[in-house]
Amino acid sequence: MLAHGARAFRTNSRFFLPFTLFSSSANAQSSNPSARQLREMSVKNRVESTISENKVVVFSKSYCPYCRRAKSLFATEFPETEVTVVELDEDSEGSDIQAYLAQKTGQSTVPNIFINQKHIGGSDDLAGLNRVGGVKKLLL
Repeated sequence: MLAHGARAFRTNSRFFLPFTLFSSSANAQSSNPSARQLREMSVKNRVESTISENKVVVFSKSYCPYCRRAKSLFATEFPETEVTVVELDEDSEGSDIQAYLAQKTGQSTVPNIFINQKHIGGSDDLAGLNRVGGVKKLLL
């Protein structure tokens, strides 16, 4: 079956399609990612490496009271634990990072917390997990 508008040439009982049908500009573009795709790949790599290379990661916004509460819990309950904080409102890729995290976790709000690469959730999730000793277990 030929694509709409394509012509086949018959010679010696064989069909030949013009070469230009196979070298379309759509194929050329698909091998070259767009600027948006490159940015998304960069953000994804940055988020994934931050999560994998750090014991605790809090994606936060500096003005957010829930974020302050989560960071405070780590500071008071687990002062020996190094916490990596990414302040999305102070980061040039902050909105892209938050969009990627929403896609990855299903959570579009901050804080977005990871302990040993496990997604915890937000501030209330962290507090609830801490009440039952779960944070301490995850940090071991």
